[in-house]
Amino acid sequence: MATIMNVTALKDRMDAGKRTVLLDVRWVLGDPHGHSHFRQAHIPGAVYVDLHHELADPAAEGQGRHPLPPTAALQRSARAWGINDGDTVVAYDDSGSTAAARLWWLLRDAGFPSVFLLDGGLGAWRAAGHSLAQDEQPPVPGDVVLGHGHMDAIAMDEAADWHHHGILLDARAGERYRGEIEPIDPRAGHIPGALSAPTAGNLGPDGTFLRAAQLRDRFAALGIDEGRAKSTGRSNAGV
Repeated sequence: MATIMNVTALKDRMDAGKRTVLLDVRWVLGDPHGHSHFRQAHIPGAVYVDLHHELADPAAEGQGRHPLPPTAALQRSARAWGINDGDTVVAYDDSGSTAAARLWWLLRDAGFPSVFLLDGGLGAWRAAGHSLAQDEQPPVPGDVVLGHGHMDAIAMDEAADWHHHGILLDARAGERYRGEIEPIDPRAGHIPGALSAPTAGNLGPDGTFLRAAQLRDRFAALGIDEGRAKSTGRSNAGV
């Protein structure tokens, strides 16, 4: 199933009047002003999604900084974004798809199949010379029905032992993995046995995803290939 949609395909859908729920997940670590950035400039027709309040449950002891939201809460949010069963959803951000990917994963885990990441995000839309909007119109509420557990995942206690039989990837910046800088978490460093695979390494200079062959080579260097993926299953989901 396809994961990425490029700017040309999105613009063609919009010009053809094909129903597309466009979601702007403007969030960057340490920057609480995502909604303000959205109001300043976004792709026309996009709906703002608040990562802290709509894509995460409140932080709690032992649950991490951004626990996954309960299914009922995610469904309420998805309906407020205007999603109906059978829609096509495209999520984007302005930070290398790191925030939009969380929305993509949550919807896929909830059993919603037709959700894409916009390759290159807002930057690619700007670079193509397409118009931007500053308005914010509430969408017509949707009626989507969401489930849970359609994507592989592991629990924290499993993560601690995963490196003994699989591959655990740490997608944060290398300096955070090494514990040199930690801007938000109480303890620096990484889960023992995890390998560093910063998300930024999946992108080219223009912010779009590397070609499949380049990504394959990158992850092969970390010990991940097709045979390994089949034998270790969920290990390649990372952290």
